[in-house]
Amino acid sequence: MEPQGPLPSPPPFAVGLTGGIGCGKTTVADLFAARGASVVDTDLIAHSLTAPQGAAMPALVEAFGPGYATPDGALDRARMRKLVFDDPDARARLEAILHPRIRAATAAAALAATGPYVLFVVPLLIESGSWRERVARVLAIDCPEEVQVRRVMARNGLPEAQVRAIMAAQVTRARRLQEADDVIVNDAGTEALLPQVERLHAFYLDEVARSKTAVNGRL
Repeated sequence: MEPQGPLPSPPPFAVGLTGGIGCGKTTVADLFAARGASVVDTDLIAHSLTAPQGAAMPALVEAFGPGYATPDGALDRARMRKLVFDDPDARARLEAILHPRIRAATAAAALAATGPYVLFVVPLLIESGSWRERVARVLAIDCPEEVQVRRVMARNGLPEAQVRAIMAAQVTRARRLQEADDVIVNDAGTEALLPQVERLHAFYLDEVARSKTAVNGRL
């Protein structure tokens, strides 16, 4: 569930973090946040919009019926996931409701960011087409596909066939790596992530300094 269409200009330096399901995007984003980056996670925004009393819930219930809401008023994500996988028209209706709201919330969060740079977490960054123009760097979180499958099955309790169907709906691992400017490999635990995050965080801070110097030089 990703924002589509034009977005307001982000701060002078922004990174788009992406990766397939189960690659560990949230884990890596949290490590960057701990080092001062401002993280804007479009999936968390989508979850807040579809939580109990979420801003998108009245429109979703009107469009799909009360059966797609849980007893506490949140989106029944499992039922909706099955529907949109089987029905492209339903996916289009869902996106028409969610994407404008995600765009607005993403823009507001970026404007409120106080870190030296913004890290946009966008699972379908490559697929969306519009995000590549909004960020200075694309950072892909990568791991073997079998690792993805094991993680998602353990985390979400989904059968292997459903996990692989979700993966098949995303761009291939090869395409994601081809499109990325930077890559973090997440197949060996947090300790292996730390030096990779430290290296890129230092690089992004250098890029921020360079972009500020360039802007000041044009003034």
